[in-house]
Amino acid sequence: MIQTLFGSLDEPEKKSIFERMRQAVSRTRDSLGERIDNVLSMARTVDESALEELEMSLIASDIGVVTSAEIAGNLRERAKRQQIRDGAELKELLKEQLQRMLDENVRPPSAVAAPPEVIMMVGVNGTGKTTTSGKLAAYYRVQGKTVLLCAADTFRAAAIEQLEVWSERSGVEMIRTKQGGDPSAVLFDALTAARSRQNDVVIVDTAGRLHTKSGLMAELDKMRRTAQRIVPDAPHEVLLVLDATTGQNGLQQARQFTESAGVTGIVLTKLDGTAKGGIAVAIAREMKLPVRFVGTGEALEDLLPFDSEAFVNSLLAA
Repeated sequence: MIQTLFGSLDEPEKKSIFERMRQAVSRTRDSLGERIDNVLSMARTVDESALEELEMSLIASDIGVVTSAEIAGNLRERAKRQQIRDGAELKELLKEQLQRMLDENVRPPSAVAAPPEVIMMVGVNGTGKTTTSGKLAAYYRVQGKTVLLCAADTFRAAAIEQLEVWSERSGVEMIRTKQGGDPSAVLFDALTAARSRQNDVVIVDTAGRLHTKSGLMAELDKMRRTAQRIVPDAPHEVLLVLDATTGQNGLQQARQFTESAGVTGIVLTKLDGTAKGGIAVAIAREMKLPVRFVGTGEALEDLLPFDSEAFVNSLLAA
């Protein structure tokens, strides 16, 4: 059984997630897997040359210089302590390293004393934040939860209309105001409505922002305070939506938002569109943040709860 953020999966579901994850990381696997296989197939013995080539292959997949060096160093120590017989054994040890790094910061979301659970979506424009909000609403609805969307991105033109489309697709109600309206006011309305309707989850689509946009960051703080007036322990999750195709730039975004927005987890979108999906490992290790979900396509159902075992096995063509 795979343990996920939302419980356990039986074997058919596990197989489905593995197959979908394998398809999503195909570009990264074609790049990283082929490079690693070439390194390992040429390595009759696991020597310094093989480890250096392996480290360069990891860096090329955007696992990052720091994390790649740490992985290579750990494998080097293992090679010194005990003879690693061949490339196949080294590959298994690499899989263990990657999965450990992805799992070590996994933690459950904050406990919800009384519904609704409040999830705030943050990130810069263009990462797929609004789309992900709609997909996440559909995901929870499939789990049997009642969901309410809050269109609190009143800053970007057409953001409210875009979320409304996803609201209709997912069959989830939405609370909105006019463009340019007060985001905290619409959040207040949404949480009040959710309490009266006994909704399980409220997903809040916030305005795209950078840490340099002091006005928008102050607005986010105001929204937190507003949420806590209605739901004292809100928000229960602050999910940072990152575009996987941006690679190391995404890691920089994660640093900025973690410092200023209290991020609790990552949603990695457009994973199917990049050969540098190793950024998931870099984020988990360097930012000590769990990857909660990955976006694997444009369809409503193309949002997967992240599973480290399926990700690593898919990445290394297991």
